Amino acid sequence: MEIKKSKFFGYAYNVENVSQIEEILSTLKKEHKKATHICFAYVLQSPNLEKCFDDGEPSGTAGKPILNVLQKQKKSNILVCVVRYFGGIKLGAGGLLRAYSKTASEALKCK
Repeated sequence: MEIKKSKFFGYAYNVENVSQIEEILSTLKKEHKKATHICFAYVLQSPNLEKCFDDGEPSGTAGKPILNVLQKQKKSNILVCVVRYFGGIKLGAGGLLRAYSKTASEALKCK
């Protein structure tokens, strides 16, 4: 998805544990070396664990919207990552919330 020259790429993965999540994140960072942000959220069923990460975006504008999508869709044992390449135009907090939420939703549709 492209918004004001920023490009957003969404990825959804079935996961079982934190070490698997760390491995996926490491691979994404290698694949997207020039990305400005790699934000994510995950929900694990056992142990019951949720986490989100903004990766330098303003607090609560990236990881939390991704996590909210997972919660609303009642997803578990899933990791959603959104990779952003900054296009030079700031989107503002509302724009970021919408962009990350929409990209996460689209990634889950492919899952």
